[in-house]
Amino acid sequence: MDLFDLSGKAAVVTGGTRGIGKMIARGLLQAGARVHVVSRSKDNCAAAERELSAFGDVRSLAEDVSTESGALTVAAALADQEARVDVLVNNAGAHHMAPFEEHRAEEWERVLGLNVAAPFHLTRALMGLLEESADEDDPARVINVGSIAGLHVPRGLPTYAYSTSKAAIHHLTRVLAWELAPRNITVNAIAPGVYPSEMTRTTMEAYRTGKRKMAPLGRVGRPDDMGGAAVYLASRAGAYVTGTVLPVDGGLATTV
Repeated sequence: MDLFDLSGKAAVVTGGTRGIGKMIARGLLQAGARVHVVSRSKDNCAAAERELSAFGDVRSLAEDVSTESGALTVAAALADQEARVDVLVNNAGAHHMAPFEEHRAEEWERVLGLNVAAPFHLTRALMGLLEESADEDDPARVINVGSIAGLHVPRGLPTYAYSTSKAAIHHLTRVLAWELAPRNITVNAIAPGVYPSEMTRTTMEAYRTGKRKMAPLGRVGRPDDMGGAAVYLASRAGAYVTGTVLPVDGGLATTV
């Protein structure tokens, strides 16, 4: 359907070489977008580019987006390849679990820096390219990846910095949605539930053993669930949606 067609669109997905980011990159590619995946690791970039090329035009960029200088480097590299950026997905993130007494300051700074400050810096760095795409009928899109851990308290999981960072990125999403609406740029967030990845290994084990309650829909997330949500927000179907945090979690955040 034309509503979900991303043909000719240029998208950027940070942390797009694995986990949630790779699921989103695949979905955007399948909808017709040209996708740039960004990751610190050259090896991960090369592997993801090989795998994702089966779904469309994918390019990789090995760069660290955790600092403002890294964000500016990414923006300059993209400007050499693209006249505009239609979709920016701020997905790169850090996770940390430790008992309350052992949650160190450096972990707070690392997690909050990558999960909150980095999306702000990269969005600002790419503003010129996003504005080249911005149109009243088809706005440019910024999609931040939050978490249901930022919507409710993940009882029994010592994710103090992570949960705080995800609540923060949800609110930053609302703030930027207000700020950038006059520029015809929408800003939304996806709040994933449990999806198989390195980051969720401990949580997956808790579900497998019954220590944590499964989502009402009775399963964990699949790549198509995450890809579909991103395509909706990136396509004409989601052109009138901004400032929204969309849980894609089988009902965990809203019913359990």
